[in-house]
Amino acid sequence: MNREKILKELEEEVKKCCKCDLYRSRTNPVFGMGNPYAKIMFVGEAPGYYEDLKGLPFVGQAGKLLDKLLEEIGLTREDIYIGNVIKCRPPGNRDPLPHEIEACKPYLLKQIEVIKPRIICTLGRFAFHLFVGKKVSITKYHGKLLKKEETYIYPLFHPAAALHRAPLLKPLKEDFLRIPQILEKVEKEVSRPEQFLLF
Repeated sequence: MNREKILKELEEEVKKCCKCDLYRSRTNPVFGMGNPYAKIMFVGEAPGYYEDLKGLPFVGQAGKLLDKLLEEIGLTREDIYIGNVIKCRPPGNRDPLPHEIEACKPYLLKQIEVIKPRIICTLGRFAFHLFVGKKVSITKYHGKLLKKEETYIYPLFHPAAALHRAPLLKPLKEDFLRIPQILEKVEKEVSRPEQFLLF
């Protein structure tokens, strides 16, 4: 399977997407970027002002913080993949609406299916709720590795939230620093023979 080719075709599909009204107000859809063979995938909420202008994820202040946090654990954007729950910027950076999330969800699920990351690091509550449901609090579960079916979810506070609410910055940094050992743990579990997983 040529992952680059499949992702490129999917990106072209996103560029033509009219499934919700957000296509009317966007400058550019923001498909995602990074390593198609990444073991770690970060999923944010939605593009902001700068992302919409450039058509790339996390290029504003939150993106700078994300890059700094990655650097602290020895990673760059070339090592990971970054996407969003929705691909078009909501007007005025408002929260994505339920029908917008539903319309865009198949694109994200296809990206995950193609990239096959070991861990999905959700950034913020919208990405977290997409995978585990709205009744689960990110405040309670951030920094804890969760498994839903065959997918490992590692919830993190959104970098933008940490920039606006200083008390969130410390737990975000601490949770980030645990990513290498979390990945190591998941790699070991995935490589164990199936029979051992039954006990």
